[in-house]
Amino acid sequence: MVFDDRFGQSPAQARFAIDEARESPWVAESLAAEIASGFGQRDESPFSILAREENTGLIGGVNGVSHWRWLYIRHFFVVSAWRRRGLGRRLMAQAEALGQARGCGGIYLDTFDKNAAAFYQRCGFVRCGAIDNFPPGAARIYMKKDLHAG
Repeated sequence: MVFDDRFGQSPAQARFAIDEARESPWVAESLAAEIASGFGQRDESPFSILAREENTGLIGGVNGVSHWRWLYIRHFFVVSAWRRRGLGRRLMAQAEALGQARGCGGIYLDTFDKNAAAFYQRCGFVRCGAIDNFPPGAARIYMKKDLHAG
């Protein structure tokens, strides 16, 4: 950890510690406590859904977490040979069922891939935001789906 005094001294004589190798547990815990006081506990619970083919092993899966009555899909992957065969829709249906079983009102995710965004739209997701040029030359697309609709 390196202390950086390039910014001068504040009235409180603060010094800045920079750690480029890890996040600070203190910052995360302090923010979580402050957020919980206003919005309640996250009640975070991770999940993983894996699809396996008998002869070839793992062919797809979903990783994520539920918190504040929303299911977040962090990773969604289908082996290329299994795409456009219904496996992605079946994985998404499993994730939706899990979200409903956990009492979630919706699902959210993000992607850099326009084809993936189109797939999610076909699954009923709507675009709710984007950051252009992140990663460079693309956009990070945010999407959500209401589990109580229809």
